[in-house]
Amino acid sequence: MDFLRQLGIEKINPGACSGPGKWASVEGKDLLTSINPATGQEIAKVAQATEKDHDGVMEAAVEAFKEWRMVPAPKRGLFVRDIGEALRAKKDPLGKLVTLEMGKIAQEGWGEVQEMIDICDFSLGLSRQLYGLTMHSERPRHRMYEQWHPLGVVGVISAFNFPVAVWAWNAAIAAVCGDAVLWKPSSETPLTAVAVQHICNDVMKAHNLTGIFNLVIGRGSTIGEKLIRDKRIPLVSATGSCEMGYRIGRVVGERLGRTILELGGNNAIIVDDTADIDMSVRAVLFGAVGTAGQRCTSTRRVFLHKKIAAEFTEKLVKAYKQVRIGDPLDSSTLMGPLVNAAAVEVMMSALETIKKSGGTIICGGKKLDRPGFFVEPTVVKAQHQWKIVHDETFAPILYLIEYEKLEDAIEWHNEVPQGLSSAIFTKNLLRAEQFLSHEGSDCGIANVNIGTSGAEIGGAFGGEKETGGGRESGSDSWKAYMRRQTNTINWSKELPLAQGIKFE
Repeated sequence: MDFLRQLGIEKINPGACSGPGKWASVEGKDLLTSINPATGQEIAKVAQATEKDHDGVMEAAVEAFKEWRMVPAPKRGLFVRDIGEALRAKKDPLGKLVTLEMGKIAQEGWGEVQEMIDICDFSLGLSRQLYGLTMHSERPRHRMYEQWHPLGVVGVISAFNFPVAVWAWNAAIAAVCGDAVLWKPSSETPLTAVAVQHICNDVMKAHNLTGIFNLVIGRGSTIGEKLIRDKRIPLVSATGSCEMGYRIGRVVGERLGRTILELGGNNAIIVDDTADIDMSVRAVLFGAVGTAGQRCTSTRRVFLHKKIAAEFTEKLVKAYKQVRIGDPLDSSTLMGPLVNAAAVEVMMSALETIKKSGGTIICGGKKLDRPGFFVEPTVVKAQHQWKIVHDETFAPILYLIEYEKLEDAIEWHNEVPQGLSSAIFTKNLLRAEQFLSHEGSDCGIANVNIGTSGAEIGGAFGGEKETGGGRESGSDSWKAYMRRQTNTINWSKELPLAQGIKFE
């Protein structure tokens, strides 16, 4: 495929990028096979890094950081700007590679690359806004202020469902903050990481830089463990399952390192009796079916007021039956495959549990008899208290639950352990404000008349409870990638102590 060659992807690809911008040798390395989820066939193989590779890359990244931190932040922003420009030039082939390797439809693949471009633009502006505060001292002729310093080498562990965008959320901001970055991508999507690293290497070379962006591909049990235990990495930003997050949080916490954890989501939409039904159906459809239900922000539960439940369900099922499932590179396709065979089995197992719980499958629920990992998006009539409803099944399963009182819907909405994204569809201002109030949604993201999926990069992204509590992307998320320092300058000829203490 031409777009693979444009990105430097061959049948056998290197594994770890060293600090000086060179690729590790393939010789003697275990190979990781990248599979096209739409066909089940091999795309290419990638050499996996060893622990020795990790150490070599880290040594180079640490040395690169020592020089990079002293580059003025606005100049660091110009480097990130050029990363964005390079991504613009490669948006079409890189978006297609995301689609080929991960399985999301082409529009979503291009959209993911656009997120990378957007965060580079955001970071360019941010490079001139790394502000600290000034405070009035209680001591005469003293000045107090705070400033922010780079942290060091930031470790980024990304998931298969957003194989490049989430890396960019972290890497672009970390770079303008003065940090170097070490990236361990998902083993399901190594080729997209290799392609992005090629782009980064070219831009680093043009700026006479090395070791700012670094890549190490390997197993979680070896390279992943090595990364999270490495004391030279003060911050680990990880995206994945809640189980993975518990592990990373514990290991990094034991060495008093920092974490940004973006974990599971069991996102819900409340549709009240005043809502625009057609608009809410469209939002639910995209939220539940987009990326084949494999987004952390995918809509998994819908609470329907009993007055509109029948009408909403009828229109939603009609819309589901119009979803075109197939080759994600085909522009007419609306839903591609799940990422692998294991994901299909997880979905089928969940549906069996739903049936045993007494759930009614309204539409979908089948594995498609064709090459690849295709399933039908599924709508289920369910009860809010079922355990399966409280668990996040990373697949296109949507639970419809009826309610009468908004207070009940909010309580049921909040009773799951995850807390990422949420929404209400209503024309009632009081209900909208109640949903956004202290007694409303307990999620990190709460929307009114907008679905749960498709966050903009300008706002801080992240969730509460088992979702991890981390924040990435916009707002003041940059502070996680820096260390705060409080400074006091005495310009008097005395040495007064705080709190009026006398020590003479």
